[in-house]
Amino acid sequence: MKEYINTGSKDTRSGFGAGLTELGKTNENVVALCADLTGSLKMDEFKANHPERFFQVGIAEANMMGMAAGMTIGGKIPFTGTFANFSTGRVYDQIRQSIAYSGKNVKICASHAGVTLGEDGATHQILEDLGLMKMLPGMTVINTCDFNQTKAATLAIAEHDGPVYLRFGRPKVANFTPEDQKFEIGKAVKLYEGTDVTIIATGHLVWEAIQAAVELNDKGISAEVINIHTIKPLDEEAIIKSVKKTGCVVTAEEHNFLGGLGESVARTLAQNFPAPQEFVATQDTFGESGTPAQLMDKYGLNAAAIVKATEKVIKRK
Repeated sequence: MKEYINTGSKDTRSGFGAGLTELGKTNENVVALCADLTGSLKMDEFKANHPERFFQVGIAEANMMGMAAGMTIGGKIPFTGTFANFSTGRVYDQIRQSIAYSGKNVKICASHAGVTLGEDGATHQILEDLGLMKMLPGMTVINTCDFNQTKAATLAIAEHDGPVYLRFGRPKVANFTPEDQKFEIGKAVKLYEGTDVTIIATGHLVWEAIQAAVELNDKGISAEVINIHTIKPLDEEAIIKSVKKTGCVVTAEEHNFLGGLGESVARTLAQNFPAPQEFVATQDTFGESGTPAQLMDKYGLNAAAIVKATEKVIKRK
């Protein structure tokens, strides 16, 4: 099997910061807005380099979305930054009415998503955001897996015309994708070829899926692993082609199994090639306080859970 090397654990939010810093130098239409979390969103360098293009709106996320929508009318490309919970649940009405409905070119950039936010607890650990955002007509939804991919995605969405939701996280995680990668919105990335099961993962669960595939290989199970960084538009062709070969699928995400990647995959298969599926995700529950590692373990969001789900789904073929 191909070995994926962790070149050094980094937080994905820093990948966003690095991408935004580069955009500040190369695209004068890019502006940044933040809701009192400049440091947490790693927007400090953009602010320092381009103070005239940075807007600190304070704890007023609804106003931030309205401002961003208005800026697009003048040809600006606004990147908004705050925690995922405040980027979606708190301002859903403003996103729906002012951004999505009229197709405004706003990039909604959301950090601290999922249970890996850790000790801040359930009130901040949104596990419904992918579902909320993918249901908005015309909204592109992206959930990146490491520092390099997050940086590449940040650069790519500036070139995309239309509203985007970009989700990333707080903890340091394995950085294993190529530094010079070309990020293609809506294009899945196959990490391993396999014949017995398809494992489709997104975000922090991609590295866990790689670890699971190695363990499964040692058990004589050949797993095909696909990194779905774009939840919408979904690469349905890649999913169908893989599952037709393997006959079953496991989806893995740091999100509620209701409304997330798993449901999108299930719909795709139901319409094209019905097959057994198991979901590695939170099971219709809120999170709680704890370290990221403790919470990923408790809620079954790790390699061990993916191995268990794989062994279960193969028996259903």
